[in-house]
Amino acid sequence: MLTLLLQEGAETLPSLAAEEEPVEKTLSLFDLLMSGGLPGQIIIVVLFVLLFVAIYIYFERLFAIKAASNMDSNFMNQIKDHIANGNLESAKVLCAQQNSPVSRLTAKGISRIGSPLEDINTAIENSGRLEVYRLEKNVSVLATIAGAGPMIGFLGTVIGMVLAFHQLATSSGQAEMGNLAEGIYTAMTTTVAGLIVGIVAYMGYNHLVVRTDKVVHQMEATAVDFLDLLNEPA
Repeated sequence: MLTLLLQEGAETLPSLAAEEEPVEKTLSLFDLLMSGGLPGQIIIVVLFVLLFVAIYIYFERLFAIKAASNMDSNFMNQIKDHIANGNLESAKVLCAQQNSPVSRLTAKGISRIGSPLEDINTAIENSGRLEVYRLEKNVSVLATIAGAGPMIGFLGTVIGMVLAFHQLATSSGQAEMGNLAEGIYTAMTTTVAGLIVGIVAYMGYNHLVVRTDKVVHQMEATAVDFLDLLNEPA
């Protein structure tokens, strides 16, 4: 009888040990971000909206700038041939077919042929400013998001720490860690989210600035070539 009881006890011990093993819990990224309570959730939602806006503006401007930089390498040679032959209308049609910032600048200069060179240069410069404004449309919003994202995240950090210390104050310093978790989660998750938004927007902004500068340089080079063409002796 004693032997039977010992055998049964030996069989039940492994099962009890297995039952007492802690179950490992997995926490998804969404659950982690949403675990900071209502203040943290509001800030996270605001940051997600800013991230979406930043990504949308980046790709919209990237495709627009890429389209603006596409130009036939033989464009200026054809313009020179048309102007040398006196075919100004053909040159204007060619500019309309290209439909790019460079072609629009050239078309503006062609439309002023016959005026003093200073007036033509002024017209091209004014048209160039408008083209640059179109290229940089909404790019400044990316810069704003790049600065505002981390600041909003740090605001969440402050709110989270205030909630945590408020919990300590109301519990006379005897608060359990579980009660402080909500404020700590708010502080940490909003900081991470804000930095991610800021980094994405900052990198996107700088990339667009570099791409825009290349198009602007292309326009300036074309304007110089066009004015040199008009300065050539007949």
